[in-house]
Parts: sequence; structure tokens; C-alpha cells
Amino acid sequence: MKYFEDVQVGETTRFGRYEVTRDEIVEYARQFDPQPFHLDEAAARASIFGGLIASGWHTGAMLMRMVCDSMIPGAATSGAMGFDDLKWLEPVRPGDVLSVESVVREKLESRRPDRGTVKIESRVRNQRGEVVMSLVSLVIFLRRPPAAP
Repeated sequence: MKYFEDVQVGETTRFGRYEVTRDEIVEYARQFDPQPFHLDEAAARASIFGGLIASGWHTGAMLMRMVCDSMIPGAATSGAMGFDDLKWLEPVRPGDVLSVESVVREKLESRRPDRGTVKIESRVRNQRGEVVMSLVSLVIFLRRPPAAP
């Protein structure tokens, strides 16, 4: 198990593979972000995006799926306190294959002795290496429990 004490500033991790589908983009948009460029291909072609794109919030959900599959198992995390500096930099389109690069930027001591906060900068990239989304997560890591006597 990886605890707060084990996390190193500067540590870089690359993980995930998420293939984006048209149906998933439309389904997510119907439920959570029903804007025309997420729902309708003709309307999307006429938009500034020139075609159907995923909601930025959907991209965030895809990031979270990759984090849950690749980063959380084996890590003593206990949720997050939020994020800073969220940016959607490039549209995510059907057929894109996303992956993640995360870098530990800072470790913050907590007033609570059983945990600390780790600032992790993540960049979601498409198959061409373009950064489509970036953010800094404030992740709660538990401290290593004291050894039993």
C-alpha cells in the first residue's frame, strides 16, 4: 500500500487507455450536458468545433475512470478535496484514445495526524499526444498506521 509518506514530489506516472465512442458522447450529453455540439452531428459540424465533441465534464469522468482503474488500487487514498486550474484545451472526439500523465507537485501536512494532502497535476492526452485536459487534484492520502507493538 502506498501511503502519504511514500509519495515523492516530482514522481511521474503514465497510465490509462480509454477509447471514446460516439454513442457514449451522446449518451453522456443527453443525461448531463445537452448542448447541440455534444448531441447532434449536423449541429456539431455547424459549430465552432466542426464536429461532435465530448462534454468537458465527460472528459473529466473518463479521467476518473482511468484513475480508479490504474492509480487508486494500491494507494491509501481517501478521496479528494477538489481541484485547481481545470482546463479543457482541445476537443475530445469519437475515436480518440485517451491516456493520463500525472506528476506529484506538492505534499501538504494536515492538522489531522492520520493524513496529508497531495497536489497532483494531471494531463489527459489523446492518441496524437495533444493535451486535451489538465487539472491539479488535491488528493487525501492516509498516513502509514503505527506498527503494532
